[in-house]
Amino acid sequence: MEENINLQHGSGGEKMTELLNKIIFHHLDNPILQERHDGAFLDISGKIAFSSDSFVVSPVFFKGGNIGELAVFGTVNDLSMCGAEPKYLSLSLILEEGFSISEFEKIIKSIKEASEKSGVQIVTGDTKVVERGKGDGIYINTSGIGVILPNSKIGIQHIRHNQSVLLNAPIASHGMAIMSQREGLQFDGEILSDTTNLNFTVKKLIATFGDKIHFLRDATRGGLASVLNEITSGSHLGIHLYEDKIQVKPQVKSACELLGLDPVYVANEGVFLCICDSDIRNQVLQILKEENPEASIIGHTTEEHAGKVIMESAFGGKHIVNPLIGEQLPRIC
Repeated sequence: MEENINLQHGSGGEKMTELLNKIIFHHLDNPILQERHDGAFLDISGKIAFSSDSFVVSPVFFKGGNIGELAVFGTVNDLSMCGAEPKYLSLSLILEEGFSISEFEKIIKSIKEASEKSGVQIVTGDTKVVERGKGDGIYINTSGIGVILPNSKIGIQHIRHNQSVLLNAPIASHGMAIMSQREGLQFDGEILSDTTNLNFTVKKLIATFGDKIHFLRDATRGGLASVLNEITSGSHLGIHLYEDKIQVKPQVKSACELLGLDPVYVANEGVFLCICDSDIRNQVLQILKEENPEASIIGHTTEEHAGKVIMESAFGGKHIVNPLIGEQLPRIC
């Protein structure tokens, strides 16, 4: 094969067949995909969740991950936040003329590994090639289907007064990993993206607690603050947070301080927020800590200050956490 993508790789002819056979079908092989139809024939029973997302991250390779596994984990996590068990993904690729074939194969291999880790199959997709200068190397779109888990009842409408708010992991690592690499910045301690799949943790939570888990959301673009403000806006409740309970890795915190960024607005790819009945919060925390010892209970819902997110510092001071205005970190997913 050539060293780089060219327009013939998107023409539908021999070069495209070679690209599909030697890289995509070779690495992502499974019986459903090997049907090589324009769609996929799926065996699904029960209520399903469906999600779609596009990934345009720059750079496409970053510390802790790359655009390929990001695309898989991102859609897997979106389905999981619906209270679903992810099953099948589609994979659509937009390649720019001149993109390295070897880097493309690395991305496909990462997609395979991420799919296997998440327990999902790539079952259909599409590949297009655009002229040099009309893309940015590679863009990826993934859509996913998952089956709603038994006893799952996830939705903002189920949130009530005095329910507990938990986080599964420290925040802001992904956004700062992208920023530091993009800008060539060096900090004390390596900053790695937190990109990972969350489906097995969510499945365990719902299997254990059922409809006592009321709301799940991964804090991606806009960070934790955006999710919290979405909740207060949609539920007409307030949220009271404890600043010292929100974990940030030391090197990430230092990078945010240096760049004048607030970690609660920085993007994540392996962080999710859970709202549950207060009487099970410690048991929920125990399950979260099995995956990440830095999981924490960060606050609670309240009928006071409805529509607002209030952060309380370790010294008792309080301030409003406003929604993100503008774009703090461009092209992070």
